[in-house]
Amino acid sequence: MDIFADYHTHTVYSHGKGTIEDNVREARSKGLGELAITDHGPGHFLYGVSRKDLQKMREEVDRLNGKYGDIRVLLGVEANVISLDGGLDVDGDIISMLDILLVGYHFGALPATLRDGYHIHFKNFVGRWTSPQRVRENNTKALIKAIQKYPVSIITHPGAKADIDTKVLAGAAAEKGVALEINASHHFMTEDYVRIAKAEGARFVLGSDAHTPRRVGDVKAAVEVALKAGLTPGDIINVKEEGGKV
Repeated sequence: MDIFADYHTHTVYSHGKGTIEDNVREARSKGLGELAITDHGPGHFLYGVSRKDLQKMREEVDRLNGKYGDIRVLLGVEANVISLDGGLDVDGDIISMLDILLVGYHFGALPATLRDGYHIHFKNFVGRWTSPQRVRENNTKALIKAIQKYPVSIITHPGAKADIDTKVLAGAAAEKGVALEINASHHFMTEDYVRIAKAEGARFVLGSDAHTPRRVGDVKAAVEVALKAGLTPGDIINVKEEGGKV
């Protein structure tokens, strides 16, 4: 499988262990042509990147694109869902600085309101026993509203942090051209999940979710899931198409 990009990596600007350039150097050593730096959105209580740092990151990414001619470095954010109506912890000013926007559920994110906190955080913990179907519906609707409101490219580790309706989310993602991540770190997206999502027309991305430079581009676990599910290169946005299965 010819993987040319890793669109999900973290740095010291959130809770990664390496610098942006550390990640770039590792990506180059592994022959990647594109790399996205996607630290957590500013709404994450513990690891969110600050607006001030995002400007510094923008400048550093631009500098590195000038320094290295064999790789395209993208500045992104892994935004957090903070409300039932699909609100994210990014605004227009932040989005204008970015090359790519990812979104996912993270329970370290500060909710928009107390009501949102109740449903997004509390209900996701206790609702799995008391009202699992309602929780699943709320989570799914919030993600769908998010990709309808914002220029999202990728939904990260869908289902790993909060239960979602695979079929419904996949259909909405396919309509919006948003890729579903097969995350190599969370090991959540199963072969069955991928098959259901593919049947709805969804496309996928293999993401390392690297928190150390050495993990950049390491999507082996995601590749195994893709192979078992019978995905083709055309199903995966960061795999070069050469015909046949991956």
